[in-house]
Amino acid sequence: MSGRILGISGPTVTVDLKGLKLYDMVRVGEAMLIGEVVRLEEDRAVVQVYEDTRGLGVGEQAKGVNVPLTVRLGPGLLSGMYDGLQRPLERLREETGPYISGGRELHALDLERPWRFFPLKQAGDEVAEGDILGHVEEGPFRHLISAMENGRIASIHPGEFTLAGPVGTYADGRVIQAHQEWPVRKPRPYRRKLSPQAPLVTGQRSIDFLFPFARGGTAILPGGFGTGKTILEQAIAKFADVDIVVYVGCGERGNEMAELLEEFVTLSDPWTGQALMTRTIVVANTSNMPVAAREASIYTAVTMAEYYRDMGFHVLLLADSLSRWAEALREISSSLEEMPGEEGYPTYLASRLASFMERAGVVETLSGSIGALSMILSVSPPGGDFTEPVTQACLRTAGAFLMLDTALAHRRHFPAINWFQSYSLYERDMVEHFSATVSPRWGEMQKRCRELLQREETLREVAEIVGIEGLQDADRLLMKAAERIRLEFLSQNAYTEDAFSAPDKTLAMIGDILEFYDRAEARLKAGEFLDDVLKG
Repeated sequence: MSGRILGISGPTVTVDLKGLKLYDMVRVGEAMLIGEVVRLEEDRAVVQVYEDTRGLGVGEQAKGVNVPLTVRLGPGLLSGMYDGLQRPLERLREETGPYISGGRELHALDLERPWRFFPLKQAGDEVAEGDILGHVEEGPFRHLISAMENGRIASIHPGEFTLAGPVGTYADGRVIQAHQEWPVRKPRPYRRKLSPQAPLVTGQRSIDFLFPFARGGTAILPGGFGTGKTILEQAIAKFADVDIVVYVGCGERGNEMAELLEEFVTLSDPWTGQALMTRTIVVANTSNMPVAAREASIYTAVTMAEYYRDMGFHVLLLADSLSRWAEALREISSSLEEMPGEEGYPTYLASRLASFMERAGVVETLSGSIGALSMILSVSPPGGDFTEPVTQACLRTAGAFLMLDTALAHRRHFPAINWFQSYSLYERDMVEHFSATVSPRWGEMQKRCRELLQREETLREVAEIVGIEGLQDADRLLMKAAERIRLEFLSQNAYTEDAFSAPDKTLAMIGDILEFYDRAEARLKAGEFLDDVLKG
């Protein structure tokens, strides 16, 4: 299916192709740039090009591919760094240098790399879609190879192979590949979705203790400039109790992505002792890359995350940030002259975000195992305004809201999570879990911690009027205990050993502070002076 370019408006190109479907891929121009159909008319199609269109001319060729934007899934994705279209950036750099040239396409997987296949099925077995055929060893993980189609196996080949060749055949002659392709906008199938029951330990005390997060849940991190969104997400990526991390730098500054990659390669994983990168996939669509590909980057990332979820792994998807993704969506919508909604965002912003976030969850896979895909997504509201459309759209779907406070960041309190404005809808179930596995006092201590912080906030307003010396000794003691909670417990330095706090350590720390407060309060009631009590 071939045609010609009729018109060009930035990354939006009109072509005279018929018979296309919405979201089909199209190659445009002499450089064969990658695009996607975003509007269909009677005798023409509007294509959103995901690459730089400088130099593209009217009349140049256009060619339909007849498939939507897809990703390649198979052994070798881990430790990889890709752009928003899943092009391997390391191999692109080796072939073309530090800048990506238009129309370049490399297979996301190394087709010549040798793997060793360990089959679980044999010739003559009947298999259905999703059944496990065998596995290969991918770093510290057992990478499961599953059937993409129903059929009876005619042959299966154990031992060494490459992804360029099959690992077996069906009785009707179809080949069995160890890799597959999947449309990025189509959620991967599963038997059923389950409710989240187990916590996802992030190592951040303010999250694990006050606003616990569930495996298979969704959380948003909204915060203004300088509140530490990127550092917090990177700390969670390093230390979260998950099997695999997929990190999306969506419109991020290149120097931040470079710093993250350097750390992930050099730092060791606290759970496995190996390099962090061995369990990580990075999708980098930095601010200097074509903006149109930014809209596709989060779909590329979530599809790869679902692929590993389907093997029974616990996968964490981190996106930084959704605001820049929404800005790309707004640019695309504007170039298509669609009716704008609030603040110029398209009217379907909320539904797009909801459909993306609904791909998280705990599921029973087609093979019968249990896998989980969790999402922690940062939002950068302009001017720290949490009433803007992106934050509000996320609130309708997210299970946890972790507000990053500019005032806390200015006081150098990190992570700058506001303990009054944040919340977690998973709290009740997660507190029950921690009470059963760590200590029965978990819920009681959490409640007392919140009460002390709330009472301190009230006393702070009084102290601003009468001065700290004008307060009674009991109130000054409470403020001292709350100060210790803020400075010693809720603050964590992402660059020290305190960057990760296990649940038992978290409980011990808050237990020491509450015990100090109880002892001091008892001595005050016995008639001692506050200064003597604080001296020990």
